[in-house]
Amino acid sequence: MTAQALAGLLADETRLRVFSAIVLGATAPAEIASTTGERTRNVALALRKLTSGGLVTDDDGRLTAATGRFREVLRTAAPAERAGTGGDSTDSLLRTFVDGDRLLGVPSRIGRRRAVLAHLAQRAFRPGERYPEKAVNDILRDWSEGSGTDHVAIRRYLVELDIVDRADGLYWLRTETGTGS
Repeated sequence: MTAQALAGLLADETRLRVFSAIVLGATAPAEIASTTGERTRNVALALRKLTSGGLVTDDDGRLTAATGRFREVLRTAAPAERAGTGGDSTDSLLRTFVDGDRLLGVPSRIGRRRAVLAHLAQRAFRPGERYPEKAVNDILRDWSEGSGTDHVAIRRYLVELDIVDRADGLYWLRTETGTGS
């Protein structure tokens, strides 16, 4: 498991709450649902992902957090991957917030946010093509699944950061000069 995959498992708020409840001593799904206020169905889905990702173990119905996975992942991470959380280089930034065609999170600093979302837009949208809002929502929903950030917020960031233009219900990738195409 990579550090990005580990972060991706915990990027979803429900999975993070479920994992936290287990770390704090909850050992059964009903107890987790009660502790977190999450619906039983959501707890079950989160547990399935956390278990398959190796962060939670189920020993005869007793759930435990595999907190040693964090040390294991960090110990086996490549040096560039370990350094990827603090550097200002674009590659390092993208390794921290993007995994393939999945957004792991959105940086809080505007310059970093713009770099990550510009990368997303370049990969998700074709230059010169105009997209109806529903298509943009579908594309961004796929990218943002599990990131903890709503696709609507990402769409708004893309427009506010002048990465994507919008008019008459259509969206398109801006050209590099900053003017609409």
